[in-house]
Amino acid sequence: MSADTAETFTAGTQVSILLPLPLGSAYDYRVPNGMRLAVGDFVRVPLGPRTASGVVWGPGKGDIDAAKVKEVIGLHDCRALPDASRRFVDWVARYTLASPGAVLKMAMSVSDALDPPKPQTAYTKGTVGGGIRMTPARQRVLACTADGPPRGLTELAREAGVSTSVIKGLADAGAVTMVSVPVFKLPPAPDPEHAGPKLSTEQAEAAETLSADAAAGGFGVTLLDGVPGAGKTEVYFQAVAETLKKGQQVLVLLPEIALSAQWLERFRRRFGALPAEWHSDLTHAQRRATWRAVSEGRTPVIVGARSALFLPFADLGLIIVDEEHESAFKQEEGVIYNGRDMAVVRAQLGDLPITLVSATPSLETIVNAESGRYTSLHLPLRHAGAALPEIGVVDMLKTPPPRGDWISPPLRDAVEKTLANGEQALLFLNRRGYAPLTLCRRCGHRFQCPRCTAWLVEHRLAGRLQCHHCGFNAYPPDACPSCEAEESLVACGPGVERLAEEVARSFPDARVIIAASDNIASPSAAARMVGEIERHEVDLVIGTQIVAKGYHFPLLTLVGAIDADLGLQGGDLRAAERTYQLLYQVAGRAGRGEKPGRVLLQTYMANHPVIQALSAGDRDAFLAAEQSARRDVEMPPFGRLVALIVSGKDEVAVDDGARNLARTAPKTQEVRVLGPAPAPIALLRGRHRRRLLLKAKPGVNVQSAVREWLGRARWPKKVRVQIDVDPYSFF
Repeated sequence: MSADTAETFTAGTQVSILLPLPLGSAYDYRVPNGMRLAVGDFVRVPLGPRTASGVVWGPGKGDIDAAKVKEVIGLHDCRALPDASRRFVDWVARYTLASPGAVLKMAMSVSDALDPPKPQTAYTKGTVGGGIRMTPARQRVLACTADGPPRGLTELAREAGVSTSVIKGLADAGAVTMVSVPVFKLPPAPDPEHAGPKLSTEQAEAAETLSADAAAGGFGVTLLDGVPGAGKTEVYFQAVAETLKKGQQVLVLLPEIALSAQWLERFRRRFGALPAEWHSDLTHAQRRATWRAVSEGRTPVIVGARSALFLPFADLGLIIVDEEHESAFKQEEGVIYNGRDMAVVRAQLGDLPITLVSATPSLETIVNAESGRYTSLHLPLRHAGAALPEIGVVDMLKTPPPRGDWISPPLRDAVEKTLANGEQALLFLNRRGYAPLTLCRRCGHRFQCPRCTAWLVEHRLAGRLQCHHCGFNAYPPDACPSCEAEESLVACGPGVERLAEEVARSFPDARVIIAASDNIASPSAAARMVGEIERHEVDLVIGTQIVAKGYHFPLLTLVGAIDADLGLQGGDLRAAERTYQLLYQVAGRAGRGEKPGRVLLQTYMANHPVIQALSAGDRDAFLAAEQSARRDVEMPPFGRLVALIVSGKDEVAVDDGARNLARTAPKTQEVRVLGPAPAPIALLRGRHRRRLLLKAKPGVNVQSAVREWLGRARWPKKVRVQIDVDPYSFF
């Protein structure tokens, strides 16, 4: 039901107000005299000694004394939360077993966007009369305002090198003029008629299908599956254009901010303007303006992280989930949800099409496509006739690198030839920092985070030992803190910084860049990196997973995976699938231009199914084997999992709470519970952690089973139980 047909409430009636807080339910308030409210309205209400903002969720429950019901204070000056967004909040809350208020908080993430922004005063050129006494400071101000956009008082003063009083004096004299400007200006609207590139036959057929779906509207899920370099982005841009022609909004989800640099440039070339963005790197003013513009329908296209799903779209017509297989779409804290899965739900609730895009689709998506729940489109060829790279395996047991090095002789030779030919190479190592472990060679002391069950990673460029889980960092000591031996500390294993040292020794003339989240933490930093590589100001890239996908560098012809076995270690359910996806994606960076590409995987497990599938180019065989293995043990997507993480600062209380949960766990033929057991990271941010895992057969309502379980369980108040439906990680 749209906002203009929503249920309304007149003065004196009680309404249910949902607040963006982790509370058990909505609260009843009374509509005051002179006010009329509708479902979805944003209102201000009293909450204890303070005022809070919430949303009218429906009629009041009437379960408390009417004399105790407080009145709504006021109505925010913004559009109501759309019906689809309200139903989405309720659906996510039920599915994740989170409180609706905690989910609503994600939809109300910019509280001051609920009222119109106050215009900012800026200064531009005015009329200089003959009676104004000129000084060097005043002349500088007038020179700055002679051309260019209006500037704020502080900005203009800084640019002219004067005090703000000089500018105010000129304003009083009329030499500069005060104007009102928006705090943040949104980009111009993309043009769906803007000329796009010529598509190949296969691309055009896929684009026509997606465009027809977008034009027809209605819910449906399409998997766009294509090899790296097949032009998947340009294909789904056709559906974006069709949706814009209808006057509807488009949401494109990307798993990581760093991926947006080249994507944004492709979008600008295709539509003549940039889309609006939504991610954590935006300023508060940008977030406030964007949230409000989305609500009012003034933003046609949003590209963003998973949190963009909760924006209050006025008329959403299409969702695209790029790199749908990425684990970065899973939120692991607060309300725990999978952005890809919730995007499908959001599309269903809004009755609109959604396209999932990947060169290595997740097993869940593959199974849904094979069962007919999703439509599947496949692009088997690279665009413009480029060939897929040749993938070779370097058996490190047979051709190991020299002691203390990490690059094998075959890979070293390949890098030398690549650089000699004037081409670029990428060395891939999914480890940040200098070394994953530092220890004392005399007593064996290992540097561990005091708040987590994790080793401190040495970041030599920053001069720090750092925990990648909680952020704790410390300066490396001069002596071992255990045996006090000096000059006894040694780095164990390679990170990208240590690999860079070896590269500097081996290829001293190469221009090298390290691409990791430590130095590529924003779209602007990613754009600078992309520009340097595209202009061939870089010969060799040393990167983590942030360069494994989405990028197109025509001169990059060689990819070397330093440790192809890294993701295969441990007992993670999805270890093989993730490793295959990551290595296949990073291999796809090679040979995307006119020159052929080559990939070398360094491995100590040359016979592992993942390595064999990659070298043989047989994705289907790998996926079939992985499906068979999961089906045999009824693991996702052929079974259901729910993880319960019991945590607290008191280890005894945590163990007590975990045991209490285990005693009351459901035990049926369709549901069983494993654990409790210490989590792999048994101490995280100072909290001890134990895990239980509910395993259920397909079709079981796991949410109902967990609710009943927790309803009869008891645990100490200082212990927290976190629920992860469909867990992706098991740390």
